[in-house]
Amino acid sequence: MFAKTLPLSFLILSACIQSVAQSPAIQEVDQAQNLSDIVRFSEECEKWDDWDKPAEPFKIHGNTYYVGTCGIAAILILNNDSHVLIDTGTNTGADVVLANIAKLGFDLRDVSILLSSHEHFDHVGGVAKVQEATGAIPVSSEIAIAVMSSGITHPDDPQADMHEPMEPIAQGTPYQSPAIQEFLEALGIVPIETPGHSPGAMSWQWESCDGETCKTIAYADSMSPVSRDDYKFSDHPDYVAAYRAGIARVRALDCDILLTPHPSHSRMIERAATGTLEGGVTCEEYADGKTRDLNARLEREAGATQ
Repeated sequence: MFAKTLPLSFLILSACIQSVAQSPAIQEVDQAQNLSDIVRFSEECEKWDDWDKPAEPFKIHGNTYYVGTCGIAAILILNNDSHVLIDTGTNTGADVVLANIAKLGFDLRDVSILLSSHEHFDHVGGVAKVQEATGAIPVSSEIAIAVMSSGITHPDDPQADMHEPMEPIAQGTPYQSPAIQEFLEALGIVPIETPGHSPGAMSWQWESCDGETCKTIAYADSMSPVSRDDYKFSDHPDYVAAYRAGIARVRALDCDILLTPHPSHSRMIERAATGTLEGGVTCEEYADGKTRDLNARLEREAGATQ
């Protein structure tokens, strides 16, 4: 198991893959196939589906593909021979992700960077396996990299001690690394710290182009106030403040297409039934829902102490 180093050429890559010119007839066929593939996702998957249930991969838009399972998202962003994968699912679900990348016809060894949403086993439990299969470099917040390196949930995590240890990664790099920052900037991928659901949670934004049609995509973290039974968010005011700040960052994002680690958090399956994931839920609406969830949790905690 090893991690790739970043060649200098990575730092000058374009954020969008330029499409080869196609005839209107070919474009129409491709668009019809893409619509059909997206609709299929809504037909083969259910709301809050099993985390490891296989789903067929499909193009979301331009250079961005869904390669996850029915219950856990994994997003592939193409860029020449230096693709980016966001999330891997569980250790078992990672097998589905790897198979889906290959099914689309892409070389696993061309996956160079492994980004993550939040450092829980249902989203990053397969990072070590995918790292071994691809040689890619895990990149996330400092806290998330530390968790993936140890396999143990961070002690400040509201879900600390709830989950079994994960297989540790061989090596990872915080997104603040200068080389990584230059690489992400060259690809147009914007890192957004969104702690709350976990202390090291991240969201990501990028532009995906299909010919001359470009869409802004946001992969917003779960941001739901879930915890072990004895944890109270109200006992951690600094954590709640950081939580709210992360939600505010997502609320301010432009996002033509909103994606989430759990598809059902943003009604991705229902939206897929229309043949596109564009629209349906805005980043503002998503963030406002998470604010309501957090406020409701704090109100329940306050009521329990009265």
